[in-house]
Amino acid sequence: MKFLAIDLGAESGRGFIGTFDGQQIGLEVVHRFPNGGIRVLDSLHWDLLFLWKEIKQTLSMCTDVGLTSIGVDTWGVDFGLIDASGQLLGMPHHYRDKRTDGMLEAACERMPKAEIFEQTGAQFMQINTLYQLLSMVLTESPLLQVARTFLTIPDLINFWLTGRKVSEFTNATTTQLFNPRTANWSKPICDCLQIPSEILPEIIFPGEEIGELLPSVSQETGLSSISIVAPACHDTGSAVAAVPASGDNWAYISSGTWSLMGVELNSPMITDQALALNFTNEGGVNRTSRFLKNIMGLWLVQECRRTWAQQGDEMGYDQMTQLAREAPAFSVLIDPDDTVFLPAGDMPKRIVDYCQQTGQTPPSTPGAIVRCALESLAFKYRWTLEQIETVCNRQIDTVHIVGGGTQNRLLCQFTADATGRQVIAGPVEATAIGNIAIQAIAAKEIGSLTEARQIIKKTFQMQIYEPTETEQWDQVYQRFLEITGIREGVL
Repeated sequence: MKFLAIDLGAESGRGFIGTFDGQQIGLEVVHRFPNGGIRVLDSLHWDLLFLWKEIKQTLSMCTDVGLTSIGVDTWGVDFGLIDASGQLLGMPHHYRDKRTDGMLEAACERMPKAEIFEQTGAQFMQINTLYQLLSMVLTESPLLQVARTFLTIPDLINFWLTGRKVSEFTNATTTQLFNPRTANWSKPICDCLQIPSEILPEIIFPGEEIGELLPSVSQETGLSSISIVAPACHDTGSAVAAVPASGDNWAYISSGTWSLMGVELNSPMITDQALALNFTNEGGVNRTSRFLKNIMGLWLVQECRRTWAQQGDEMGYDQMTQLAREAPAFSVLIDPDDTVFLPAGDMPKRIVDYCQQTGQTPPSTPGAIVRCALESLAFKYRWTLEQIETVCNRQIDTVHIVGGGTQNRLLCQFTADATGRQVIAGPVEATAIGNIAIQAIAAKEIGSLTEARQIIKKTFQMQIYEPTETEQWDQVYQRFLEITGIREGVL
């Protein structure tokens, strides 16, 4: 059987054809296209119509493939609003848009932070859907007043593909409007913050069929009627499904623009410790809970690259990594999750300013700046891993890194060194592979997620990194904690 995975990330979108021959999963890229924020006046948006055009182009390239189904995954938290006639109201905002500035604090003034966490088990980040919607409530947005349906980005695309308005579980859990205990929307939060709960759609789960491709889309693309199946529509949910692991003594890092680091649990971990450490409980395949922390990730490096390119210094990621490799170790350190690094902008200057403000001699070369970002990420992974072990009462022996960040071998080695754990990196295209695996399970070609992970382990090559120089990393870790003000203990 053959399956099409539409995988939309913050920097690019891809269409993958996946095959399963009974033994191995095959993967072929059929189409790639760029993605990114589009600034209009003072607002940052996603160009959803461009992405829709490219998705239809992908479908038109698969007319002779003989597809069994199609699955869509994207990033979380962002959304579109639909009116009574099914039309999209306005251009969906980018999660890095400044409209959420101050909204987290405004929400906690209306409902205590502990109560929001008790209702949602979600990490407090100003990019969350909750704060985007609250900003619309407080500004009396006319779009919110006429909206009839709220759809996260993959749900919106699935609506355009099938005509059905539903919300897929894993992506719903990123909104901070979803109660993981009841597996439904949190009406108390909506009522308290005056968010119209009636616009929130029915919840479906990974592996469920959403519907058939609309005749109008079939006619335009030349692709005959075909089933649209929900994978884990949140890209990290699909990526974690592709982690080639077994047992429970492992943690994962889904590494890309963001680094999402956590463990897979049978039920959400909604405790005082989890709240104090600002962890989140996102949905996984088979209704599992992905207990994790969102870490700023390679966004730091991506924005450095973009800034230097604007200044006339074009560098590829390989060149930047090599410069970092050659730079002195442990010169300066930052907290990757400081809010100063969240918006788009001059990242090198922000890193320099952070170092000056924390009494460090600022880095003066691109290599030193990139090395600072990578070493600091590795230390943040260590801190996160220590908290996971304590809160979950679980010993972690192995860290699996999946996604595009596995291609940064220096960061993979730093992660092994900083954590003192073996790191297994791969597969690179974990999100698409997980998407395809879930479709194959839905088609009864693969028996279970456990079986799928073993197939992935046999199919795709992994890179193993063993920890080195751990004593030096141990010593510098204390300096990282002091500079950043991050607590070493749990509470």
